[in-house]
Amino acid sequence: MVDVSELQTVEHDILVIGAGGAGLRAAVECAQSGKNTAVICKSLLGKAHTVMAEGGMAAALGNVDARDNWKVHFRDTMRGSKFLSTWRMAELHAKNAPERVNELEEWGAVFDRTQDGLINQRNFGGHRYPRLAHVGDRTGLEMIRTLQDYGVHQGMEVYMECKALDLLLDADGRIAGVLCLWRDSGRFLLVKTRAVILATGGGGRCWRVTSNSWEYTGDGYDLAYQAGAELMDMEFTQFHPTGMVWPPSVRGTLVTEGVRGEGGILLNNKNERFMFNYIPDRFKSETADTIEEAEKWLQGVDGARRPPELLTRDVVARAILAEVKAGRGSPQGGAFLDIANRRDADFIKRKLPSMYHQFRELAEVDITREAMQVGPTLHYFMGGIRVDSDSQQTRVPGLFACGECSAGMHGANRLGGNSLSDLLVFGHLAGQGAVTYTNEDSGAPPAIDDEQVVRCIRFATDILNREEGTNPYLLHDKIQDIMGEHVGIVRTGEDLSRGVDLLEKLQEDVQQVKAHGASQFNAGWHEALDLRPMMLTSESVARAALLREESRGAHTRLDFEGEQENWGQVNIVIRKGDEGMEVEKINRPEPPEALASIAFASIEDLESGKVNS
Repeated sequence: MVDVSELQTVEHDILVIGAGGAGLRAAVECAQSGKNTAVICKSLLGKAHTVMAEGGMAAALGNVDARDNWKVHFRDTMRGSKFLSTWRMAELHAKNAPERVNELEEWGAVFDRTQDGLINQRNFGGHRYPRLAHVGDRTGLEMIRTLQDYGVHQGMEVYMECKALDLLLDADGRIAGVLCLWRDSGRFLLVKTRAVILATGGGGRCWRVTSNSWEYTGDGYDLAYQAGAELMDMEFTQFHPTGMVWPPSVRGTLVTEGVRGEGGILLNNKNERFMFNYIPDRFKSETADTIEEAEKWLQGVDGARRPPELLTRDVVARAILAEVKAGRGSPQGGAFLDIANRRDADFIKRKLPSMYHQFRELAEVDITREAMQVGPTLHYFMGGIRVDSDSQQTRVPGLFACGECSAGMHGANRLGGNSLSDLLVFGHLAGQGAVTYTNEDSGAPPAIDDEQVVRCIRFATDILNREEGTNPYLLHDKIQDIMGEHVGIVRTGEDLSRGVDLLEKLQEDVQQVKAHGASQFNAGWHEALDLRPMMLTSESVARAALLREESRGAHTRLDFEGEQENWGQVNIVIRKGDEGMEVEKINRPEPPEALASIAFASIEDLESGKVNS
């Protein structure tokens, strides 16, 4: 019999779940506002997946090209998203990103510099101008280092190697607490709190070939869904064009877009620079039509256009896949990414130190001498938890979400570099939203229902107490097989329907999963506990992808080629219903006239000042 009164219990005004860039920025905002703030993370502080974001953070600082401003950044974001980004979120991001980046510098981040001593910025796919503030190819690491150091000094509490199992609600449906589990001891932790900020990242571990670390099992999607929040845009899963394809032990490990931003080009096994063959018609007016033009752009000559390797990620990923299917791929099933013949060794080692060491140590390849073999890898979720643009609050009172686990900012396709500045901008806004909520809800703390706590604990411990059951590692393998084969980079209705059916059949085995051994240091138990969020994540992606009968951004349907105007007017929303998962199309609100005029304006009109807002 579980006695809730005997559980280890702590109390905080605001609890942040996730210690990546978004979670830490949110926690800093809450702590600075005088709130008793805590952060819990599945791993150790400083090990968040944000450290894997290497290329830079997008912000219209205008340090390298003075023509850049928030309007151009906003325009790039909306066009990159195939006009499916939430208009207000894209506006807030473009306007606030410069202030957040400068703030990070004030807190101790050491950026690369221009000759004038300003924060340096590099080119990246889909961005009109050099816009990514960077620290070599270790930008995410510098962000985490700065935020955690600054945040600890603001007084936030940190619970490391602690997994959030369930959100607890009071009788009025408000957030009242979180039931957590210490990963080392297997003991439960009850956190009483008025507000929760989810900053849990994505769910890439549902696929076998992914750049995501082991923590990315869709925890935030599951926590929010089970509590009554909505998910949105889950069909849009981004496959980064360049992940390592060899050796197998590191297949999928990210190769930063910064390699292409610094001059790297993609080649097939015939030594052809094939990306010129895959420029979509809508891009040709804004893209280099010749290698000579591309070279000028890389050298920063005014008036030149961007090279095809820096088209949006969905275009580049599909191009590599097409070359492989046509028999023109690299020996290990990818494409060649060559910077060795484009830049000298000292430049590569200075600008891309992590990439240099990564390939030397893991693949025995010297990228200053030979090309890398790369291919698409599941990298990022554009979709996630549906939130209010300004406060980041879900429809559950007291529940907020920010960063990759939230939806709205990136629409159908994320531009590289927008993710890191997204963490700063919306982490800040989520913190402000939670502070405002707790200030307004200052009465008696919401009461936790003991029966709900008991049910959650029994759900977790049943996995250990069964006499027999299915192996959690084998089930994880089956999930990855289903998602890789049926919900991959290109999709069909037949494949997606088959994927949904297989996931439904797998659910019975997941409910009977068995982990052997005691609760202490039991990796099998934690693997089993991660199956629920992975199943929820996989099913939501598959069902949303099946419903969207068009190809848009990162979502490609071979049976529905091209973008359809009517589908550009809707988002797909998922919620928990009485009979299971409900999937629904909802109409998008009309954009504000001022924002629409910017998004649809020509670049010449923006630069000339004809478009004002």
